[in-house]
Amino acid sequence: MNIEIYTQDDCPPCTFIKQYFTNKGYAFIEKNIKHIPYKIEMIDYNAMSTPLIKIDDTLFYQPDIEKIEAYLNA
Repeated sequence: MNIEIYTQDDCPPCTFIKQYFTNKGYAFIEKNIKHIPYKIEMIDYNAMSTPLIKIDDTLFYQPDIEKIEAYLNA
């Protein structure tokens, strides 16, 4: 399973979702959009806010824990 989280500085939902995955023991790649290539990637996914969570090829445009857990437990 490949988890990528697009984040930005001073983003409480970003901090929350990173802590969630850490507490659950999932490894993830953080892509802070202050780095332009990551910002471009995020925009290419039609996302205009952080966090954007990508698990394999599935996108979650907000930290909806119920939907994320349903996906992880499927």
